[in-house]
Amino acid sequence: MTNDNTAGRLATAPLGTGGPEVGVQGLGCMGMSFAYGPTDADEARATLERALELGVTLFDTADAYGAGENERFLSPFFKAHRDEVVVATKFALAIPPEEPTRRIIRNDPPYIRQAVEASLKNLDLDVIDLYYMHRRDPNVPIEESVGAMAELVREGKVRHLGLSEVTGPELRAAHAVHPIAALQSEWSLFSRDIEEGVVPAARELGVTLVPYSPLGRGFLTGSFTNADQELSTDDYRRTQPRFTGTAASANAALLAPIKAVAEAHGASLGQIALAWVQHQATTHNLPVVPIPGTRRRTRVEENVAATAITLTDTDLAALAPIASQVTGDRYADMTFTSAGR
Repeated sequence: MTNDNTAGRLATAPLGTGGPEVGVQGLGCMGMSFAYGPTDADEARATLERALELGVTLFDTADAYGAGENERFLSPFFKAHRDEVVVATKFALAIPPEEPTRRIIRNDPPYIRQAVEASLKNLDLDVIDLYYMHRRDPNVPIEESVGAMAELVREGKVRHLGLSEVTGPELRAAHAVHPIAALQSEWSLFSRDIEEGVVPAARELGVTLVPYSPLGRGFLTGSFTNADQELSTDDYRRTQPRFTGTAASANAALLAPIKAVAEAHGASLGQIALAWVQHQATTHNLPVVPIPGTRRRTRVEENVAATAITLTDTDLAALAPIASQVTGDRYADMTFTSAGR
């Protein structure tokens, strides 16, 4: 990992072995036009620009975020800064025409080719820097799916390959077909299941970890304590077990040690949660590039500032028990995650 303190920019980390250097914190762009209720498009665009100014260079989207709407929203920014940004998008969550609110997982090669062409059109780009398989269909051999993805690399449509929510054995099987640059999975103070098998496999293979939802979808910032009562009716978090009902109340109580550490550092809860995720690069000896999502400039500034926080052994010990005490699953249906297999 390198740093350019004189420019006041983020440290950098590689995406996989021989991949591009990116800011050690990326930006999850889903919420800018999808899933988290009403948004201010102008502020979201300004947030993209501010993130880049601060050294954020990995920008993450997916074709499933609004049926391509998020990719189209981001396209003008990507094109304006094509040589400065690393564009990551994903395929696999297909939308049945007869049920536009439903998602089905597709990893078959014909669908992969169809999906990449649609994403290239939505993004209005000639090549995607990092192309992820968003979710894994265990009915399709992963070697077959990654083989199809590798063809896209050979054809110049994609530069690097990524996977999301796979197991350690699946990562090894995929990497044997074609180098995997990045693995995206949920990793936070509330979600640590990948540390047992997935993280060791990634370290062994030289794969960069890209934690999504490192702020627990905002819950770890203290911005809301009960999704049903505080978030808009179209907010996706109202469907997630950890953030509603009695589970939300139980989990809100788990923020107490984060608050204590935050007070000791003069930081926000979110900054401590992010600093913990960033610290996992040292703990596990592999590149870690979390992608907290935000659509506000002030929040991206706060998030990037978290990379300058150094947690003590005492801090880490206070935060360590949290994940084991969390009530509720990450999703209502965990079968399409690494933890569900």
